[in-house]
Amino acid sequence: MKHFVKKWLGGAEEAAETSPPHVAPGQRVYSIGDIHGRLDLLRELHGMIHADASGYDGALSLVYLGDYIDRGPQSREVIDELLDAPLTGFDNVYLVGNHEETLLDFLRHPKAAAGWLNWGGLETLASYGVNLPRGISKPDMEEIRARFQNVLPQRHLDFYQGMQFMHRSGDYLFVHAGIRPGKPLGDQSNEDLLWIRQDFIESNQQHEHVVVHGHTISEEVEFRHNRIGIDTGAYCTGVLTCLVLDGEQQRLLQTGEPM
Repeated sequence: MKHFVKKWLGGAEEAAETSPPHVAPGQRVYSIGDIHGRLDLLRELHGMIHADASGYDGALSLVYLGDYIDRGPQSREVIDELLDAPLTGFDNVYLVGNHEETLLDFLRHPKAAAGWLNWGGLETLASYGVNLPRGISKPDMEEIRARFQNVLPQRHLDFYQGMQFMHRSGDYLFVHAGIRPGKPLGDQSNEDLLWIRQDFIESNQQHEHVVVHGHTISEEVEFRHNRIGIDTGAYCTGVLTCLVLDGEQQRLLQTGEPM
């Protein structure tokens, strides 16, 4: 188990102009990065969160940043876990990731979204019992979609379709990938919220909120004055990260050890 405490890391210039970000008094927020079919790590991290929150008498929130599926071996089982064994006592918030959106695109337009199979979709289909060889050609996509629809539980489809694109708490904004710098939150496109990378990651611009995000893998959690990136590549590293926000405090709970 890893348990770190981080202080406000705004640079001297930013710190002179802004106070440390915080969540509302009497509220603690936990946020989990990209899971990608690693049920074992999710269960381990849920146990850490449960232990960490024990005895806390304020309001508890748990924000998942999306990408529950693909790449790892147990996508279906991760969704079952979230639906059947949510952590009690928490306001659970489920954000959509680009991988869930691509699964839905495949169900709507299987030929146009055939690339999903090579981005982790083969592993997800296998977890639902649809086993396919690699190298599937586009003419097969309609049949594959039909097979998937036949085994996809309605409650899973409802879950995929019912997730949020963003969540706000205090001075923090939670999204899957990031935001378009310089654009008001109300004008952000869903495409950017799910897919943006370098234009957001490389920006030093102060946003309306400190953005907590996944999507872009880093060896260690990236604490910046304008964002906190918590995708530590769980499916391949064994490190699934949870950011804990309490007042002005920023802490980490993590499974495993970084590679």
